[in-house]
Amino acid sequence: MRPALSRLQLIEQQLLNSPAALPADEWHLHQLLDGELAADAAAQQQLYDGLRTAGRQQLRGELRQIHAQLYTGPWAWLRRLCAIGTM
Repeated sequence: MRPALSRLQLIEQQLLNSPAALPADEWHLHQLLDGELAADAAAQQQLYDGLRTAGRQQLRGELRQIHAQLYTGPWAWLRRLCAIGTM
């Protein structure tokens, strides 16, 4: 495997707490020996956080659209009436 891919795999294993992740003291040693590793890991963590946030925002938007279709359309009164009858 190319060194860049091996490095990315190492970072991902640590950030995702995979079973192949290094013990904490060994990971810390890698960071001490490679000055850029901590910065690369922080950048990767920011990417993960950004993707997670974007996914949540997309899901919220989809849920808002579903809610709007169910409760503001021409048959909304019937759906609300059926919901009251099932309580």
